[in-house]
Amino acid sequence: MTADPAHSTGPECSIRRIESATEAELQALADLLIDCVEGGASVSFMHPLARPRAVAFWRRVVDEAASGQRALLVAQDAGGIVGSVQLVLDLPENQPHRADLSKMLVLRRARRRGLGAALMRAAEASARECGKTLLVLDTASDTAARLYARLGWQRCGVIPGYALLPQGGLCDTIFFYRELPR
Repeated sequence: MTADPAHSTGPECSIRRIESATEAELQALADLLIDCVEGGASVSFMHPLARPRAVAFWRRVVDEAASGQRALLVAQDAGGIVGSVQLVLDLPENQPHRADLSKMLVLRRARRRGLGAALMRAAEASARECGKTLLVLDTASDTAARLYARLGWQRCGVIPGYALLPQGGLCDTIFFYRELPR
């Protein structure tokens, strides 16, 4: 992986922005996505998520990170990749000031250690480095919604029945935004 200067989340974990990945790293990212979908995360994929589909998704994301269309941040501990978050930077020309924050993922074994908050802070810092002043995200998770609110994100509404949960059934989606200081 190529990386920006690492953001520390404590002695056992670091977060870095990447623009390339080895095959082993793509497999680890696929493991992350599969774990989150198996755990019920509504992140655009249905359960069961086939490994080839998960790897293809990450190849696309890494290609977009290499071309500057996305920023991909990855958290690693001694056991490997434990989390990630993305900034979608390639938006319409009338929105050069903003980015969409997406796919904030943390392995179930690595949760409740502050990693989600650290990933969000790193994403905000990366967005500022890219000249962004407004971030937007959505979530179907009440736990994630509480985290975002705690970090200063503004809740702006709920759309009922917006997407399917990985095992089926419609779920509501909560939208948030965050204005970043210039």
